Amino acid sequence: MLASGTRLGPYEILSPLGAGGMGEVYRAKDTRLGRDVAIKVLPQHLSANEEIRLRFEREAKTVSSLNHPNICTLFDVGREGETDYLVMELIDGETLADRLRRGPVPGPELLRLGVQIADALDRAHRAGVIHRDLKPGNVMLTRSGAKLMDFGLARAAGMTAQTASGSAMAAMTQSPTVGQALTAEGSLVGTFQYMAPEQLEGREADVRSDVWALGCVLYEMATGKRAFEGRSQATLIAAIIGLEPAPVVEAPSGTAPGALPPHGLERLIRTCLAKDPEERNQTAHDVKLQLQWIAENAGLSGVATPLPAPPAGAVATRPGSSRIAWGVAAMLALVVVAAFAWLWPQAHAPRPSFWFQTEAPPGSVNAAWPRVSPDGKLLIFSVSDTAGKVSTWVRPLDQAEAHAIPGGENLRRPYWSPDSRELVFVADSKIQRLPIAGGTRVVVCAANGGADLSWGSRGTILMDGSFTDSLLAVPAAGGELKPASRIDHALHEVGAAWPCFLPDGEHFLFIGNLDNGSGGGGNIRLGKLGTLDSQLLGKSDGRVEYAPGGWVIYLRGSTLLARKLDLGAGKLAGEPITVAENLAVGASSGHFSISPTGIFAYSAGVSGGGNTLQESDRAGHLTGGPLSSADCVNPALSPDGHRLLYETTDVGASLQREIWVRDLDRGTDAKLTFVTRATRNPMWSPDGRRFACTIRGGERSQVMIGSADGLGSVDTLTVAPLSDGAITQWTPVGSRLLFTPADFGGAYAVPTDSATRTPVKFAGLAQHVGQPVISPDGRWLAYVSQDGSPAPQVYVQSLTGVPGRWQISTKGGYNPFWTRGGREILFESNGGLLSVDVESAGVFRAGEPKPLFQLPTPAFGAFARTWTCSEDGNRFFLVVPPHTANRNGITVVTDFSKLVNRK
Repeated sequence: MLASGTRLGPYEILSPLGAGGMGEVYRAKDTRLGRDVAIKVLPQHLSANEEIRLRFEREAKTVSSLNHPNICTLFDVGREGETDYLVMELIDGETLADRLRRGPVPGPELLRLGVQIADALDRAHRAGVIHRDLKPGNVMLTRSGAKLMDFGLARAAGMTAQTASGSAMAAMTQSPTVGQALTAEGSLVGTFQYMAPEQLEGREADVRSDVWALGCVLYEMATGKRAFEGRSQATLIAAIIGLEPAPVVEAPSGTAPGALPPHGLERLIRTCLAKDPEERNQTAHDVKLQLQWIAENAGLSGVATPLPAPPAGAVATRPGSSRIAWGVAAMLALVVVAAFAWLWPQAHAPRPSFWFQTEAPPGSVNAAWPRVSPDGKLLIFSVSDTAGKVSTWVRPLDQAEAHAIPGGENLRRPYWSPDSRELVFVADSKIQRLPIAGGTRVVVCAANGGADLSWGSRGTILMDGSFTDSLLAVPAAGGELKPASRIDHALHEVGAAWPCFLPDGEHFLFIGNLDNGSGGGGNIRLGKLGTLDSQLLGKSDGRVEYAPGGWVIYLRGSTLLARKLDLGAGKLAGEPITVAENLAVGASSGHFSISPTGIFAYSAGVSGGGNTLQESDRAGHLTGGPLSSADCVNPALSPDGHRLLYETTDVGASLQREIWVRDLDRGTDAKLTFVTRATRNPMWSPDGRRFACTIRGGERSQVMIGSADGLGSVDTLTVAPLSDGAITQWTPVGSRLLFTPADFGGAYAVPTDSATRTPVKFAGLAQHVGQPVISPDGRWLAYVSQDGSPAPQVYVQSLTGVPGRWQISTKGGYNPFWTRGGREILFESNGGLLSVDVESAGVFRAGEPKPLFQLPTPAFGAFARTWTCSEDGNRFFLVVPPHTANRNGITVVTDFSKLVNRK
């Protein structure tokens, strides 16, 4: 730092003003002219190189020629001893960065300042100077307007780095440095936020790079937030190269309440921020003209600069030329009036709303899980064939035909990237990305179970994990999953599901799971990145999404409702409005989707039933017809193979669940439970004479035991002190029920023939354990654990003899099932069924997992199974989507606002 009174040539240092990556700035006195100036002292590592110093002097002379009212004037360049310095105009005011800390800039002021900045850039570009470091911190706001400063990082256009050599010269010619490292919160700050993609990729900057930076500045002025941000340099660069900023009109810190950005500003900013320089506005002059046009159409005076009138007498006129000019003007006026009369009604005519359907492709049995791309141009959906194989198809909404996405086989509920170019999904215990055009999958990170995601506009991906996990967050460019929400156990929540980002990329909706028979639904919650806390908004019987216009859409049974979201107050407002009825529900808890552009798509349910049961062989080939007439889940085959227990969902009775039994020989069904609360997870007794199930929704878990023929009274016992959970097995010896609490807090055995019936916890297991099942000989316990591995895995542990533990699954696993007298373990992983051969007569040994087939309807949550198997491992009964679902197809509505604004 230079002390006060230090002399640099004729300039006397008065006081420091600041410091940056290109030097220190001081207030100084010009002793010759008696005026105050600003002096920038260059860093020693730059001025020490003679070639750099001479080149800098040449460029300084170019910058000094930029005589423009909105450019800070460069007065002089000098050298005192070993110190090089610049002498600049001293400007009183505040930087645009300081102004933006108070919030967005109002429309008229934004346009006025934007025109001035663009005009200043245009003047520099015409002189052959590229700024290369345009940002709010380099724009001073004075009483007379904006002043563009600090061309210290600029280079004369056309000069390349090859004109010099050495690391010091590289420091002058490469992309601007970051002025500061990470903040305490880990957010990258500095000029990286305003660098164009081509600069980040190492290509030469040109005038279009400055146009990109100008677009970033305009966006920040309109919203009060940076267009691109990241928690690290890598995620920031990924956001700039691969993501689009949130729409200006929907940015969370956008314009004042009730105000909208000037018409056309959004489009102008988007054009400035085109990733390809060829697609951008090509000059700052173009940006200035468009800003002036926006101002004129908004009726704002003092923003657009009128063209000066020619001096009096400067142009001689011929006789009669005045009359000709007036005639031409009159004709033009008539043309303008006629065009206005024709265009005005069309521009202000009500926007039509179209409804159409897209059917499942030929040879398939089902089209479901529609997802509209954020830009509203594409629709993806899942297609199932008769063998239960699932593929992902895409249909451009301006075309009639759909086609399968290359590499889109067996994707479990894919979701869109914000730029509509990629899909993101969970497969093989990893979050992965796939270009919509097909290609190589990119792994984001390892995933601890879960299937449902949301990719926000700020470059963060949310995942719901397993049924008992909180939400997890990871940068889309890759990284480590970290908690993004907190489970509210006081409200009996056991986990989180169905995340959905709002357009700002910071707030998100999700469901707080309630394991009380709610059919996959629970509490609607509003969360925000950076905090684990969330606000309770209401309840839903399934998924929840945010719709343009500030609507939250959610399920009541099979009816889709919408209510307004008051984001500031954190609550829903107004009465619910019915959007659609008879939606397909079940494992996916509502097949619907909406884009920020208002394109709405949903799958309608089939009257009289949903998912059905159907028999299959060991290869997954379905045989025979449907075995049930109601939407069902959790099948269990009797020990003798002649009867089938299953759990049904009665949508018309607020998702009430009951237990039924089907006689496979006679083809008849009988209801076994008649209670006011949901009964779930039916299990057979070893002799096949009785059944057990859980009763959900109370303070404590309860188990019901009854006769499988429907005769006699039922026996109800309370599984105290455990919370809601599920029965996973009636042990082979017939005296105990195995039980898993809702929080996967251990494996328990509940006596069925004891007066106390106190649960006994299995000792020696990991902390997070669930879904226990004992081998037929009673020597081995198979279970699922999330401890010690990136994904929940299936393990086997010894119950007798020498202790030991063996991992069975390798890429995640759920729902273990013993067959073939204990010589085989089946389990579910990533929507498929796998088999592992085991030896348990002496020392336990397990083979490699081998895939059997893909399940038509993969299990959802920790307490649902969509398959069962005979004891010999040859007969399977699967939950299958209804073959008639494609009759209704996927309905697409082109204007969601018409659904919520109907009179």
